[in-house]
Amino acid sequence: MSPSRRDFLTSVALAGAAAGAAPAAATLERDHPAPAAEGPADQRSRGGVHRTLEQDHPDVFIDACMQMWPDADFANAHRHGVTAYAVTAWDPHASLDHALEGLMAWHLVARQYPNLEVVRTADDIRRAKRDRKAGLLLAAQDGDWIGFGLHRVEAFQRLGLRMMLLAYNRGNHLCEGCLDRTGSGLTRYGELVVAECNRVGIVLDCSHTGKRSTLDIMDRSRHPCVFSHSNPSALVPNPRNIDDEQIKACAARGGVVALVTWGPLVMKPGQRSRPTVDDFIAIVDYVAQLTGSTDHIAIGTDMSIGTYPDHAVDPWGEPVYPSVSGDYDQAVTADIRSPLRNIEGFSDYSEVVPFANRLQAHGYAPDDVRKILGGNLLRVFDRVWGPGATAA
Repeated sequence: MSPSRRDFLTSVALAGAAAGAAPAAATLERDHPAPAAEGPADQRSRGGVHRTLEQDHPDVFIDACMQMWPDADFANAHRHGVTAYAVTAWDPHASLDHALEGLMAWHLVARQYPNLEVVRTADDIRRAKRDRKAGLLLAAQDGDWIGFGLHRVEAFQRLGLRMMLLAYNRGNHLCEGCLDRTGSGLTRYGELVVAECNRVGIVLDCSHTGKRSTLDIMDRSRHPCVFSHSNPSALVPNPRNIDDEQIKACAARGGVVALVTWGPLVMKPGQRSRPTVDDFIAIVDYVAQLTGSTDHIAIGTDMSIGTYPDHAVDPWGEPVYPSVSGDYDQAVTADIRSPLRNIEGFSDYSEVVPFANRLQAHGYAPDDVRKILGGNLLRVFDRVWGPGATAA
């Protein structure tokens, strides 16, 4: 990938003087009105730029997976309807130094922008909602940075890491990735990492991870696990999606599957048009019926705030992995920065409000909507992080 996130610390520091004022108080109501959105239409058409809400909605909304980039509008991040962003804290496959720099950059952001704070407990997220702030939930999309230094897991937890994958697409010394063809599962060293994450309070995320590894992780973990941005392969047979066995195993252990609005993981075989919010709600229906309730469903948009960088290409050659977005690239758009990369009706954070209304109109009770938007993840966070999550 681009080195943009490695330069994040410097970029944000230079922009720090422009930090926005503290957020104003909001008026909350106990339903989902359609708040007026602010922002020029030309800005709303660009990926990474989101409309702001004049009035907040009443529910905690946790985005289980997203990215922020150096040119993000940090000063308005609390005004998009999101209570907590599970932000990818550094690029996958990072060295220890790179991961540390990425992690600490978010503490600098939180110091410079009073509307943002790094969350360490579930109550921090609840308080952010009350205080009209937005939480930064620091997440890692791989475990490469751990190397064979198990102590790094606790060190990073103490620095604010709260959720992590063990492998991102390709296999490593912990387990297999979902795009590799090793067929292996969790390694013996990976078993130690699972136990250490349980001990210190880091949520284990199974997205991007090979099937056998996800089942091994969930079987060995004494805490619930999550899939932060995956959809059922029974509906969308994409190599990044997960099958019924994985979904049911996650739910059986109290975990949560955060369904993703990223278009390539929603577009069904043979579909040649951009998926819509109704296509996504059909995915919600499927998982609710498969697991018997809405207790194990959340949302992970995989959206960005700020400009998503171009992917770097290794001139020496790269592995040929199964295609994740090829059909979508041809049928809808190959522009990785375009809002068209997310489904129609939920490609802007402010659209969480009509999405919640659409769920209710579809037959989901208000309590179901609250659980899907954030309540289910809060339950997992309470269990894994506990009241003593500030330090292990």
